[in-house]
Amino acid sequence: MNLALIDLLIIGGYLVATVWIGFWLSKRASQNIQTYFLAGNDIPWYFLGLSNASGMFDVSGTMIAVTWMFVYGLKSAWIPWLWPVWNQIFMMIFLGIWMRRSGVLTGAEWITFRFGRGRGGTLSHIITVLFAVIIVIAFMAYFVEGIGKFATQFLPWDLSWSLMGLSVSSENTYAILIIGLTTLYTMKGGFYSVVGTEVMQFVIMTLACLMVGIIAMSLTTPEQILAKVPAGWDGLWFGWELDLDWGELLPLANNRIDEDGYSLFGFIFMLMLFKGVWASLAGPVPSYDMQRVLSTRTPSEAAKMFGLTPLVLMVPRYFMIAGITVLALVYMDPTDLIQTSAKGVESLDFEKVLPFAVSHYVGAGFKGLLLAGLLAAFMSTFAAFINAGSAYVVNDIYKRYINDQAPARRYVVLSYLVTVAIVLIGLVFGLAGGNIQARTDWIVGLLYGSYVASNVLKWIWWRFNGYGFFYGMLAGMVGVAVLPALFQALDWQLLAIEQFPILLLVSLLGAILGSLLSPAEADETLMTFYRKTRPWGWWGPIRDKVMAEDPSFRPNGDLGRDAFNVLVGIAWQMCLVVIPIYLVLRDMAALGISLAVFAGCTWLLKRYWWDRLED
Repeated sequence: MNLALIDLLIIGGYLVATVWIGFWLSKRASQNIQTYFLAGNDIPWYFLGLSNASGMFDVSGTMIAVTWMFVYGLKSAWIPWLWPVWNQIFMMIFLGIWMRRSGVLTGAEWITFRFGRGRGGTLSHIITVLFAVIIVIAFMAYFVEGIGKFATQFLPWDLSWSLMGLSVSSENTYAILIIGLTTLYTMKGGFYSVVGTEVMQFVIMTLACLMVGIIAMSLTTPEQILAKVPAGWDGLWFGWELDLDWGELLPLANNRIDEDGYSLFGFIFMLMLFKGVWASLAGPVPSYDMQRVLSTRTPSEAAKMFGLTPLVLMVPRYFMIAGITVLALVYMDPTDLIQTSAKGVESLDFEKVLPFAVSHYVGAGFKGLLLAGLLAAFMSTFAAFINAGSAYVVNDIYKRYINDQAPARRYVVLSYLVTVAIVLIGLVFGLAGGNIQARTDWIVGLLYGSYVASNVLKWIWWRFNGYGFFYGMLAGMVGVAVLPALFQALDWQLLAIEQFPILLLVSLLGAILGSLLSPAEADETLMTFYRKTRPWGWWGPIRDKVMAEDPSFRPNGDLGRDAFNVLVGIAWQMCLVVIPIYLVLRDMAALGISLAVFAGCTWLLKRYWWDRLED
C-alpha cells in the first residue's frame, strides 16, 4: 500500500503523542500500586467508559467482524453473542455495582473478600491468579497474530531479516516493534497511562470510523450492494437454517459457512443464549474489565461506566465495519480473495478485504488517520490486558505470599519487570503462528467456559465455598486441556460453543461436590460479604443472621427488576449494532424501526435503571 507523506506524519505523530502521554502520567502512576494499577480510584466514570470502549475495539476483532459481515450480512450482528457481547449489560445493570462495593484492588483479591483467608480461600485465590495469567497470555498471542497481519497489509516497508540462520518475517518484526512501543508507555505510566492514551485513541478511532462509513455511503448505492450478495443477506432474522447461498456469486463463501459450522444457525443461536446467560452472570474474567470496575469512585459510577461503553462503541465501530464491507462487495474482484494452499485447496482470504477498502477508497491524509485509528485499536486493547496481568502477579502473588512489607517503589519496579515478562511470553506463543478465528473460538468457547460455573455460584449460593470454587475452576481448566483432544480422538466434530455445555457440566460437578464435601465458610466471612455486596440469590441462612444482628438491613429484592432491565439492555445494545449497518445500506424502513425500538429501550432504562442507581 502506498502511503503519502501526510499519512506517515499522522501515524508518526500519533505514536509520539501516545508515548508522551504515558511518560507524562508516569509520575502520578509510580507513587504506589494503588495508583499504578487503579489510578488511585480518581478517574471519572465517563473517562473509564471511553477507555473501556477503546479497549474493546481491537484490530483482530475488527478483521473478524468484517469477514462475518461480508459472508453473513445482517445476520453477522448476532455472531458476537458467542462472546457474549452483552455481558456488558449484566455489568451495567447489577454486577458492576456488586463488585465495586468490595473496595479491593484485583479480581483475585476480591476472591479473598468472598471466601476468606482459610485454606479454601487461599486455593481459590491461587487458581484465580493462574487463570488470569493464562487468559492474558492467550490474548497476547491473539493480538500478536492480528497486529502482524494488519501491519504487513497496510505499512509499506519490508522489515524481514535474518541473523545467524534465524529468519524473521516482516509480519513478526512489525508485531515486535508495535508491541514493544505499547509495552513501553503502559509499563511506565500504569493505569493512568492506559486510560489517558485510550481516551485519545478513542477519539482517533471514532473519527476514522465515521470517515470510512461516509466514504462508503458516497461511493455505493443500495442497488449495487444487493446485486453482489445472495438473497437474505440484508435480513436480520433467521430460521433454524441459515438459508444463505453464495453458490452463483462466490461459491467458496459457502465453504466458509460450512467451516464455521453456522449452517444450522437456529441451533447455534440457542447455544449462544445458553452460554451467554451463564457467562454474563459469572461476571468479567479477571482482566481489564474487572480492573476498571474496581478503579471507579463509587458503585453507581461502575454501573454508569458500563452503560456508556456500548453507547459510544457500537455505532462508530459498526459504521466502519459496514462501510469497509460494502466497498469490498461492490468494487473488489472476488477472485482477489482466493488463495491456494500447498495442497492445492482453494479458500477465501478475507483478511484482504480491509486493506483493499483502505488502499483504494481512502484518500491521502484520511488514510493516515484511519491507519492511526486501527493502530490505536490494537494498542489500547493490548495495553489494558498487560496492565491487568501484571496487577495479578505483583499484588496477588508477590505482595500476598512473598513480601507484604516492601517499599511502595519496589512494587512499582516489580510491575515493570512482570509486564515485560508477560509480553515476552505472549510474543513466543503469538509468533508461533496460527489463525485468528481459531484463537478466538478457543478463548471464548473453551477458556472462558472453564471460568463460568464457579463464578456464577459465588454470587448466588451461600453454601458455595473456597474449595468448591477451586475444584470447579480446576475441573474446567483440565476440561479445556482434555476434552478437545478426547473429542478429536472420538472423531466428534464439535464447535467450541457445542463443547461448552459439556465443559460447564464438568465444572459444575467439580464446584458442587467440592462445596458439599467440605465445610461451609465461616459465618463472619459470609456475613461480611453479604452485608457489603447485597446480592440476590440463595442467601437465606446468611440473610437471617445479618438481619438478626442488624434489623435495619435491607435485603436485595431487585431480581425481577434486574432481569427486566437486562432484557431491555440487550435489545438496546442490539439496536446500537444494527442502526449504523442499516444506515450504510440505506434501508430506511428498518432504520426507522430500529431507532424507535432504541428510543423505547432508552426510556425504560432511564426510568427503571439509571434513576434507581444508588451507592
